[in-house]
Amino acid sequence: MKAIKVTYVVKPEYVEQNKANIQKVMDWLIANPIEGMMYSSYILNDGQTFVHFNVAKDETTFNKLEEVQFFNDFRKALKESEPISSPKSENLNFVAAGFKI
Repeated sequence: MKAIKVTYVVKPEYVEQNKANIQKVMDWLIANPIEGMMYSSYILNDGQTFVHFNVAKDETTFNKLEEVQFFNDFRKALKESEPISSPKSENLNFVAAGFKI
């Protein structure tokens, strides 16, 4: 299993656009599920910090997200927005889960 958490902070004026870009990725994933992957996104109470989780059954499945054009468009737009805090990735070491991938 491979799991990663990505955290970043956007400028206040970019929050709504970032949410819209994330939704495009999620809509694509709902219509075209990647078997063995669970991807989710959250915003913290400060209203500007976003957290994404990607949990996949293996490295190959994990990397399939990079083949999704909407995901690549989202990443490009985020970079161009010059976030306050650039995306920071953290690998997560699996302990246990209440779901099956």
